[in-house]
Amino acid sequence: MSDNSKSLDRTFLGGARKIVVCKADIDLSKNNDNTIFILYVEESLGSAGGRIGGAGFRKISRIVCYKTISGIEKIFETQDDDVISNFEIPLSAVAMDIELSNGIPKVVQGIVDEDLVNSYLKLIP
Repeated sequence: MSDNSKSLDRTFLGGARKIVVCKADIDLSKNNDNTIFILYVEESLGSAGGRIGGAGFRKISRIVCYKTISGIEKIFETQDDDVISNFEIPLSAVAMDIELSNGIPKVVQGIVDEDLVNSYLKLIP
């Protein structure tokens, strides 16, 4: 298992609140062609898990992107608010099943949306 694979597993297992936006279903135990954006969410006081009926707001504090074609490669990372402000926060993220590199299933908040991934790719250098 590569260092990037372990790093991505740790990211998914970590406690930080995040939204995953990916091109295809995530199965890190296979060499699938995928692009995975991880948006780290900083919640305001009073914000609910969903926006409908919840007070407060979601702010993205960090974005990381991985490509998984032949292995896992981190291709982008930023904490720059000016860069982050260009990324649309998906309001339709739901509970999503993924598979870690060791085959263990995990549920994350996210969405499979190839069009959104392509729009994000246009925003990174």
